[in-house]
Amino acid sequence: MKYFPYTIARDDTMTRVPETAADLDEFRRWVQRKAREGAMVGADTETTGLDTFSPTYRLRTVQVGDETDAWVLQVEGRPQMQEAARWALLTLPALVFHHATFDLLVLDRHLSVPLETMAPKTVDSKIIAHLYDPRPRHEGGYGLRLKELCAKDVDPHAPDTQEDLTKVFHSIGETKATGWRAIDINHPTYLSYAGLDAILVSRVLPVLRARLKRAGVPQRLVDFEHRVMLVCAKMERRGMLVDQPYVRELVGRLEDEAQLHAARAAQYGVTSVNSPAQVSAALVAMGETLTETTDSGALKVDKSILLDLADRDERWQPRGTRPANPLADAVLHSKRAGKWRTSYGVAMRDGLDLDGRIHPKINSLQARTARMSISGPPLQQLPSGDWTIRRALLPEPGMRIFSVDYSAVEMRVLAALADERVMKEAITAGRDLHGFTAELIYGPGYTKFHRKLCKGVGFGKVYGGGAVTLSRQTGAPLADVKKAISAYDRTYRGIKRFSSRLQREARAEGYVVWTPVGRRLPLDRDRVYAATNYMIQSTARDVLCQALVDMDDKGLTEYLYLPIHDECLGAAPDDVVEDVAREVGKAMAMPFYGVPLDTDPEVGGRSWGSLYMKQATTMMEHDQWYAAHPDEARAAEAARA
Repeated sequence: MKYFPYTIARDDTMTRVPETAADLDEFRRWVQRKAREGAMVGADTETTGLDTFSPTYRLRTVQVGDETDAWVLQVEGRPQMQEAARWALLTLPALVFHHATFDLLVLDRHLSVPLETMAPKTVDSKIIAHLYDPRPRHEGGYGLRLKELCAKDVDPHAPDTQEDLTKVFHSIGETKATGWRAIDINHPTYLSYAGLDAILVSRVLPVLRARLKRAGVPQRLVDFEHRVMLVCAKMERRGMLVDQPYVRELVGRLEDEAQLHAARAAQYGVTSVNSPAQVSAALVAMGETLTETTDSGALKVDKSILLDLADRDERWQPRGTRPANPLADAVLHSKRAGKWRTSYGVAMRDGLDLDGRIHPKINSLQARTARMSISGPPLQQLPSGDWTIRRALLPEPGMRIFSVDYSAVEMRVLAALADERVMKEAITAGRDLHGFTAELIYGPGYTKFHRKLCKGVGFGKVYGGGAVTLSRQTGAPLADVKKAISAYDRTYRGIKRFSSRLQREARAEGYVVWTPVGRRLPLDRDRVYAATNYMIQSTARDVLCQALVDMDDKGLTEYLYLPIHDECLGAAPDDVVEDVAREVGKAMAMPFYGVPLDTDPEVGGRSWGSLYMKQATTMMEHDQWYAAHPDEARAAEAARA
């Protein structure tokens, strides 16, 4: 047995690393005692990295512990240790992990400990921390990482083995990211680090729970988030097939596209499209007026500004409101192609498991408003309506893709929570809400531009966009935008009253917004006006998550791939896909404070991209033509761009 003593909060703790059969017997007796006590036990894993489903991925250690004692089992390549760890995890009645989804999926895939068995008896301390304060430390929050939480709540002088471990990585020529794979599994700093996390998570959980209870966050929300975590973990485990020939071709095509548009930018003196200083200087030299600056005082040339200068809307469609600046257009296209190549093409090409699938990580509780995120690759960031990347992701053979999304869910949630009578009546009558608004403000002869402006104002209420942002997005003069906002507020007076009430209540509550489910959303003191969009975004997210739980209860999760914003993506066999999509739509649809939340099921073809084409055959014909005429296709795409 190896022993690693530490003092934490003036208590002596001990990490034990079994080496012999007798050591494992002692470990088993400890587990049995904890099981008889019904104790909550801290747990953790050490692995070779974050790519859980990679063919070369390895689970190295499994550790469990309480407030004073930890056990680190070196399971890598040791069947006896693997069996002892598996037995312990299945025997212990209650476990706490920090960021449990990661560890549970590792254990499911690499130790044959079923996700469905482990999740119901698991508490995720990161979920508890997020429900109290979802802000990371750098945004003024209490913190979400285990070490920073423990520094506040357990012992500010507890040993920082993470820092020590990073030094070891550097000493062997590795980085903070690559050292996990290369470090000797017997290195004392590595083993100490492993054991300490199990002890720290055991100590911090009671503190986090007590704080959450004092804040008034209901236990039903804690339970709900753990259930959502399980549903999302099931989808992450399933993954999606990748069309590998298409992806390999796509990577090369995007690289060519990035270089093509970079060459266009170089004609205006920009040698690096990723240099804001070069881009801003060239734009000013071309006669453009840039007024916004960064915190350091540099001229800002972010995506929204470049889209405005290129006369494109958020969907990259021409607006027709000003002459398009060719440099802004070139920079936009070059940067997008480069990002798509790396973030999507290369990620899908190189991130496959043995079965040719990718497993995007679904963080079920991410933003301040609790909105979910997807990484590896970040599929929720794909532009709506573009099939280029989505074309690479496929259902299983014999299946077809389907998608079900909500109809204007944020606007409907806003109408319901604000109890806005006029808007609720329009929704109930089945009216196009943005067209209805434009008609009320501009009369029956309203134009497409009027509808677009009203849509922008409405979503500004949801997402917090102001007049300047909306002016840039639509190309409308700032004065016209301000008039539209004023008219909108007069038309839907209930929304303005709702927003004012939320801000008053937030100030009274110490700059905190409380959502209908009891979620606590801290506000920045200088951004109290964000109360409305926090409330709406968070509530719309909870609507989708409730639908995920309902679908899981109905046995529909096996058909689902991803939750994306207000959409659920899935696949089902050819002969039942229409029925499954319809059932998913029924499970997602629900009344909300008297407002119907309707869904729009859609069945596609043999790829996710097929949902974004008029017909799946159109896409296949395009791909076949592209393969046969690559030079002409690239030239045509460049001309269209």
